Amino acid sequence: MPILIGLWLFFVLSGFGLSAKAENVGHDITAARVNDKGEYLNTAGELSKGGVGTRLPFMLRRFGTYFRDGSDAPPRVVNDGQWLRDNSSEASVTWVGHATFLVQMHGITFLTDPIWSDVPSPVSVVGPRRFVRPGILIEDLPRIDFVLISHNHYDHLDLPTLQTLAQRNAETLFIVPEGNGVTLFRAGVENLREFNWGDELEFGGLTIHCLPSQHWSKRSLTDTNKALWASWAVTGPNKRFYHAGDTGYFPGFKNIGAHLGTFDLAAMPIGAYAPRDMMQASHMNPEEAVQAAMDLGAKNMVGMHFGTFDLSDEPLDEPPQRFRRAAAQQGLNEESVWVMKVGETRLF
Repeated sequence: MPILIGLWLFFVLSGFGLSAKAENVGHDITAARVNDKGEYLNTAGELSKGGVGTRLPFMLRRFGTYFRDGSDAPPRVVNDGQWLRDNSSEASVTWVGHATFLVQMHGITFLTDPIWSDVPSPVSVVGPRRFVRPGILIEDLPRIDFVLISHNHYDHLDLPTLQTLAQRNAETLFIVPEGNGVTLFRAGVENLREFNWGDELEFGGLTIHCLPSQHWSKRSLTDTNKALWASWAVTGPNKRFYHAGDTGYFPGFKNIGAHLGTFDLAAMPIGAYAPRDMMQASHMNPEEAVQAAMDLGAKNMVGMHFGTFDLSDEPLDEPPQRFRRAAAQQGLNEESVWVMKVGETRLF
């Protein structure tokens, strides 16, 4: 029975046998289109997920991750949250793990794709387990003003975490791409806003920008691409932050950079890229992540979406090594390319 449940889970998470034809919506930051089936569309063609001969062995290999010891996972440092709770002026970023960052800018504190759960899965006993504990306990967090969600995959939209955050502070605003609000609302998270690409919100002196990414969505066998995916920018008078969410490399990065200008820090996904013919359209490799950050005009870039969960075939410690090497090959200053420890806080 666990094997059958596991196969069902991987069918859900990988989109086995399912893909949606996307349309070219041009190079400006415009709202995502929806086809006559109610499916949201990417800006650049159909996203290939590889053939059956690639995907089925990949899914079966995922069961082998239960026997890994995680010795090659990212290091973790203790963060009791005291400095973060006291901070009201410094621009800071703390890597909680995976795609979760706690960001502080201009006196506002927000989270990206928060997940404190041990297993990102619709079935708690089956799924990719966590190799590194969150960098800070959820009860040690400072007051959270808003939360940004990039898309509805279980490692990015973690309902147990979102419910805890909503119960912790009823004023926390949850911001999601279109079509995802119903998932949160049914879970009791009611203070929320839905955005399409190009939408903006003024919040406490900051501007929150909903921006394109190249990905897909799915939480069950029947809802492929029925909810939108996005990247996010948060810009203020002095600091500018970008979170790519989960995405393949696409021309939209140059468009975003041209539209919004440079960023002080860009959080870029650098893991979950192997096997390449299955992952390339929806997950960047480290070399692409460096190029994307350069397209954005980012002054600094930080790697994410690696090492916390075992989601693909590459070793857990390979993405940061390739990330640093790719940046060096591009002639970038090593001080502008961040590989953080889980729980680490840096100023930007």
